[in-house]
Amino acid sequence: MNDYDEHMTDLRREIDHNIISYLGNDSRPPRKDLFFQGLAYSVRERLIQKWIQAQRSFYDQRIKRVYYLSLEFLPGRFLMNYIFNLGLAEECRQAMTGEDISFSIEDLEEEEWDAGLGNGGLGRLASCFMDSMATLRIPGYGYGIHYDYGIFFQDIVNGYQVERADNWHRQGSPWGIYRRGFMYSVKFYGRSEAYADADGRQHYRWVDTENIMAMACDILIPGFANDHVNNMRLWAAVSSREFNLADFNVGDYMGSMEAKVISENISKVLYPRDDVPQNRELRLKQQYFFVSATFQDIMRRFKKRGGPLRDLPDAVAVQLNDTHPAIGIPELMRLLMDEEGLGWDDAWDICYRIFAYTNHTVLPEAMETWPLDLLGRLLPRHLDIIYEINRRFLEEVQSRHPGDLGLLQRVSIFSEGNPKGIRMAHLAIVGSHTVNGVAGLHSRILRERIFPEFNAIYPGKFINITNGITPRRWMLQANPKLSQLISSAIGTRWQYDLEEMKRLVPLADDPEFCKEWGRIRAFNKERLTRYIDRKTGFQVNSSSMFDVQSKRIHEYKRQLLNVLHVIALYQRLVRDPSTVTAPRTVIFAGKAAPGYFMAKLIIKLIHAVADVVNRDPVCHDRLAVVFLPNYCVSQAEKLVPAADLSEQISTAGMEASGTGNMKFALNGSVIIGTLDGANIEILEEVGEENIFIFGLRAEEVAAMHDSGYDPFRYYREDPILEQALDAIRSGHFSPGDPNLFVPIVEELLYKGDRYMVLADFKDYLRTQESAAQLFLNPYRWTRCSILNTANMGRFSSDRAIRKYAEKIWEVKPLSVR
Repeated sequence: MNDYDEHMTDLRREIDHNIISYLGNDSRPPRKDLFFQGLAYSVRERLIQKWIQAQRSFYDQRIKRVYYLSLEFLPGRFLMNYIFNLGLAEECRQAMTGEDISFSIEDLEEEEWDAGLGNGGLGRLASCFMDSMATLRIPGYGYGIHYDYGIFFQDIVNGYQVERADNWHRQGSPWGIYRRGFMYSVKFYGRSEAYADADGRQHYRWVDTENIMAMACDILIPGFANDHVNNMRLWAAVSSREFNLADFNVGDYMGSMEAKVISENISKVLYPRDDVPQNRELRLKQQYFFVSATFQDIMRRFKKRGGPLRDLPDAVAVQLNDTHPAIGIPELMRLLMDEEGLGWDDAWDICYRIFAYTNHTVLPEAMETWPLDLLGRLLPRHLDIIYEINRRFLEEVQSRHPGDLGLLQRVSIFSEGNPKGIRMAHLAIVGSHTVNGVAGLHSRILRERIFPEFNAIYPGKFINITNGITPRRWMLQANPKLSQLISSAIGTRWQYDLEEMKRLVPLADDPEFCKEWGRIRAFNKERLTRYIDRKTGFQVNSSSMFDVQSKRIHEYKRQLLNVLHVIALYQRLVRDPSTVTAPRTVIFAGKAAPGYFMAKLIIKLIHAVADVVNRDPVCHDRLAVVFLPNYCVSQAEKLVPAADLSEQISTAGMEASGTGNMKFALNGSVIIGTLDGANIEILEEVGEENIFIFGLRAEEVAAMHDSGYDPFRYYREDPILEQALDAIRSGHFSPGDPNLFVPIVEELLYKGDRYMVLADFKDYLRTQESAAQLFLNPYRWTRCSILNTANMGRFSSDRAIRKYAEKIWEVKPLSVR
């Protein structure tokens, strides 16, 4: 043993051992990729030990468990999150102090790919909730699908989005624990068959089915500094027919593997394009696949605990994260009646007490409706059960409101369109004891505008629980230098009680604290500048205002409004180069759904505008436009701490909540936004002097739609808007194809401008100018930044999960023994 070996830390010895024993490689000299995996296995071993202890405690205390069902999770990278939550940061740094190591723990972080298990806010919220459940010691599980390829990897080619497979675990993942001996059979197709038992009572069974196996993969979720570990259980599809030797022997090599490939498509890709019939069927298969496996797992765990089925609601709470898992309601009914022999009334009582539903949208096109023939062909027994749920529900409604056929049609689970469909939101509402919205405005719109009849039928069923984010991921991990400054000033309690941030308020007037705050934010902007250069080859002015809009590309999110402002600024600088305004770098990031033509054209427009603006000398160091490709959690962790201005500009009444606004504000960004989603509640917390609010209110948007909105009027009456739109329409930003962006202008001027971009344009420009003027005063801007961070306590996911636990799940934290 040499001198260095004698001074190795225990963790370093573990890492070397893992590299040799598990990876079959030499640990000397240290290689970054191998060191990452060796460290990962050491971290995983600690997680597993704590997880086993938690599982034993669940059984010992016979505690009620929460099952959070979500078609997507968006956890990002795991390593640093595990290290922070387990309190291993210093131990890891000591293990990397050897003279033979030339890389840092931050370098190791870059070795890991973001887990391709989700897409946007819905999946990220689910992951924040997993963190908070573990931190609060809530006995909970996240259930979903273990996708092979995630949604897609976004490349930008000549300004266009190009999708390619996101093979996020092509080199394997050290985090997944694959339960290969632990599988469930999931049925599809076949038929529903009635039969009589020995006493002559009629029962049903689902026969002649095609079966696919669901294999469990566990990914562990540690609480923060509490030795408690929960887990996500994600299902991977495994064919029940691996290989057809007869086909192979006659030369049909493709046919010999066909059944296996088709079966395992279920867990290949998140959200296949639904404009193709086969993909719509695949998406419904995905939803039922993970729900069926999950409820088989729930029933197994309950039976292991012991007790009569009537006690199931005392042991199980199921939260439906949007309508994707709503097929779980008829599935549990089927299990209780067909497999366990319960009658309808007893089964329904159990079901109703178990399920709760979170709604995440007010957009009608986002409300899932499945064609009747598709669901009936794929899940015939479930269609029978849904018919019976609906029949009994409508009978109840009719008894209260006799003769009101219009009401029956509006609340029916079945829509009478062509083709007929099954409204999954209606099924989720009827089958759940509680329905919650995710922001105050959103919940009010659900009660008053989207589901007013259901709100009247079920008084008190609709409640609000405003979304939240985990401060561990979105401050402690993403912004370590600012976290250290905050902890040095107010202590560390904020890390698990975000309301403690209020103690920063007096420091907003402390010159030394403000100076250090500004220095750290400048450091974060320099870091992002280097990242932008690495990803795009474009160098931005790090002292400019970083104006960031990072979110899914969708017309209601109104990236178009942002682009129009950029064009207006550019045209102003060209007209008068002596114009004094804050230097600005406008940063876009986000993915468009593969089949969403307009969203993809908006991405092309952003790049076309960027090409013109960034090449014009008049804009040098004054205005720049950047699009960061392949937006993901790890990219957000660089964007969020560096943003000065956060664009939350959706049409009022369209955004359910928005959690990006919370992440940016927590890290000291100043929001420019509409009174939509959680912006309203953020305004209440930070005060109107520390946020830039513009535009129509939700009630005004609805009234204008009802009275006949005329977007052309705004074009005629606003010369700045007219010039910006004319530049797009004339081909100024697409000289090689002058008609390229005509569909965008036509959508705004001649097809109704559904999201009222033009109505809000003038006020948006006025408010942007106010933001620019404030940015030119560094002291006032820094004070505003500090007060945003200080007042974000209300938006912790810990607070949200406490409310779910108290108001919906009726579950208590695991006691410490």
